[in-house]
Amino acid sequence: MFLGTHEPKLDEKGRLILPARFREDLAEGLVITKGQENCLYVFPAAEFALITERLRQAPVTQKNSRDYLRVMFAGAHDEVPDNQGRINIPVGLRSYATLEKNCVVIGANTRLEIWDATAWSKYLADREKTFADVSEEVLPGLF
Repeated sequence: MFLGTHEPKLDEKGRLILPARFREDLAEGLVITKGQENCLYVFPAAEFALITERLRQAPVTQKNSRDYLRVMFAGAHDEVPDNQGRINIPVGLRSYATLEKNCVVIGANTRLEIWDATAWSKYLADREKTFADVSEEVLPGLF
């Protein structure tokens, strides 16, 4: 499970140093792809394989399914962190997430998300009030 918020920086070559606490779980490889709200999703390779297997069941006769699968897989990039825990973020993915230098990496349960620091601050400010005001079950039976 990935938890927490970290603030690494992109270097001039488009590499990001993964937070130390996540490196072991990602050492065997990972997949970076486009996420919602213009962030990037980072999945351990094994988790991405499970997601891929579930997505194979999506009906290709439905336009929404085709659209989602195309964007997700066309933007996907597999990577193995180097000995210093760095990963290369391809130009297309950096552009999609407007990543320049200051980034935020958040743990999001089974994945990491990489955000532009300014975009994350705005997103969080917009959502924290809603989060605090939730008065009904988000996940029935859970909380």
